[in-house]
Amino acid sequence: MSNQVPEDGTRLPLMEEFYTIQGEGFHTGTAAYFIRLGGCDVGCHWCDVKESWDASIHPLTAADSIIENAKKYPAKTVVITGGEPLIYNLDYLTKGLHAAGIKTFIETSGAYPLSGEWDWICLSPKKFKAPRKDVLDAAGELKVIVFNKSDFAWGEEYAQLVGPNCKLYLQPEWSKSKEMTPSIIDYVKENPKWDISLQTHKFLNIP
Repeated sequence: MSNQVPEDGTRLPLMEEFYTIQGEGFHTGTAAYFIRLGGCDVGCHWCDVKESWDASIHPLTAADSIIENAKKYPAKTVVITGGEPLIYNLDYLTKGLHAAGIKTFIETSGAYPLSGEWDWICLSPKKFKAPRKDVLDAAGELKVIVFNKSDFAWGEEYAQLVGPNCKLYLQPEWSKSKEMTPSIIDYVKENPKWDISLQTHKFLNIP
């Protein structure tokens, strides 16, 4: 369980770490080292990494060793994702990455208090647990997953809550992409403050 994780964040439940090309959102197409932490209670039924939900099945790993692994790769950018990474205190991990000259990006539902030092925050809110104001205010990117047509109005609610310079993205949920992508195209043409995000890593067949 997550209560095994030390409060100072010096050890974290690591599900996987891998070097790849970022597939979606503002930084699509750029090389990055991904750190996926286990543990999430937001519970999206369409989640494509449900194995990340139970933190207890992922080994508690020293943040220092995660930092050392990230330093081995040419791209000096790390994306911390989950699960829901903000369940944990990410101050120690992100300070260590910054000290190593590595930029820190996070993908979060925003449901937990903001910790860590971030160069970029991608907020992808979920209906099951609303994002907090501190994350809404800090987000550089709002990524709304479109599962059905009601998600457009829901996304607009959050577009009103993020900062004025926050980038706005609509992304079709992968299993519904054939059905929803035409609607997203039409919506963005009518509402050009939004851009389209696609899960290009799935088209490229990479992690």
